[in-house]
Amino acid sequence: MSQVPAPRELDELPFAAHLRRFAGGSLRAGTFDTVHIDGVDFADERVEEASFVEAALSGASFEDVRMRRARLNDVWLQGVRMVGCDLAESSWLDVEAGGGVFAGLEIHGAGLRRVVFHGCKFDSVNLRGAKLHEVVFHDCVLREVDLSGAALTECSFPGSRLEQVHLHQAKLTEVDLREAVALELADGVDSLRGAAVTPTQLLELAPALAAALGVTVREAGEPLKGAVRRGSRSRR
Repeated sequence: MSQVPAPRELDELPFAAHLRRFAGGSLRAGTFDTVHIDGVDFADERVEEASFVEAALSGASFEDVRMRRARLNDVWLQGVRMVGCDLAESSWLDVEAGGGVFAGLEIHGAGLRRVVFHGCKFDSVNLRGAKLHEVVFHDCVLREVDLSGAALTECSFPGSRLEQVHLHQAKLTEVDLREAVALELADGVDSLRGAAVTPTQLLELAPALAAALGVTVREAGEPLKGAVRRGSRSRR
């Protein structure tokens, strides 16, 4: 697996010299090009098809904000908090997020390409049917994240904890799970086709894999549930 680049500072961004400070107000303007939004709290806003291009967001908070079909292109996020927001069908390209908190986020049907998350926490995030390509979760916590029906291609999870993650009917292609420090699936263990795991992870997943395949695991001599023992039928 290729080495994950270290998180960049604001002044290291190629467009840093062109950033203009956000003047304040709401998100309803819709377009944020070469803008730095720093320490601003947004709540209860509805913005259709918002666009963030070569933008930086630091210490910003979004609560119950609806930005369906938003577009994020060359965006840097640091310490951003999103709670109860709706970013369904949004598009993320070349995005870097560090130290963020994402809880109760609706991002189903979204497309994420070349996105890196560093030290972020995801709790009850809905990524159903999303398409993730070259997405890296580095030292993150993914708790009850729903990836049902999602397509993951060339994704990796170095140093991350996956806790009760849903993979029902997900499609994985060249997904590297070997460096995840915890791999707990709520469902969809049979969707791991196309993923790489370590021998230790495989042993931990073995009971769930056996159950998914309908394989009964019992020690020799132990009765099988529902089996009829020889000679147990009464004679008439």
